[in-house]
Amino acid sequence: MGDWTPPDKRFSELPRRLLTALILIPVALFAVWMGSWWLAAGCAAFCSVMMLEWCRMSATPQERLLAALAALFGLSLALNRDAVSWALLAAALVLAVAASQRKLQAQITGGFGVIYVFAMVFGFYTLREGPWEGRLAALYFMSFVWASDAAAYFFGRMIRGPLLLPRESPNKTWSGAVSAVIACAGCGYLAAGWQDAAILPWMVAGMLISMTAQAGDLFESGLKRRFRVKDSGTILPGHGGLLDRVDGLGAVSISATLTFLSVPILPRLLGL
Repeated sequence: MGDWTPPDKRFSELPRRLLTALILIPVALFAVWMGSWWLAAGCAAFCSVMMLEWCRMSATPQERLLAALAALFGLSLALNRDAVSWALLAAALVLAVAASQRKLQAQITGGFGVIYVFAMVFGFYTLREGPWEGRLAALYFMSFVWASDAAAYFFGRMIRGPLLLPRESPNKTWSGAVSAVIACAGCGYLAAGWQDAAILPWMVAGMLISMTAQAGDLFESGLKRRFRVKDSGTILPGHGGLLDRVDGLGAVSISATLTFLSVPILPRLLGL
């Protein structure tokens, strides 16, 4: 998440961040553990809220109808009928483009928002329900992203040093980014032991997960800078909106799902 908090207030929001995490994480873990319709219900709720946030952030019209289509899309994933999900995606895409101003830029923005939000939800659901040990894959990758976020947050503020991309996220530092990658390499080492798998693939996977999550964070920060907003929403105290919180996990979910589907040997290398 791009952090625009003033330096003198960077730790003041920590209690609210922790409280929000203590509420949100168990709910997310329960949905992932149960899978199927439980997960689809969670995806529907998240997809709907994120679609609302995108519409308000980008001034895309028909936010309620788009949020409803987003919720239906999340639920449709449990049907295992691709035609239904694709139809809902197409309907939302057409609505977002048609409802936007006649300027091409506004239409592209509306259409991109639908693809962006729906892709993150689809990627996460497919990661959990794909033809591999989806429960383990989702739980591991979620924990890696959280470890990456925590390491970047704490070590970046303790060590400080040169800024990573000051124009996109003025408080992100190279020390935080490198610390996040190292932390996830350590998570990979532990995961390899738990899965009785080769250490190197897991450590590489951990580092790639961290880099992908950070890239997703920076991409979201760039979007918010374009729309001149600090946060995508206010639903999560201390974190902002759902888009602020799941941008990294969304990028990881999309990348991991596409990689696993394209290279089926990779899940086996990880013991998944």
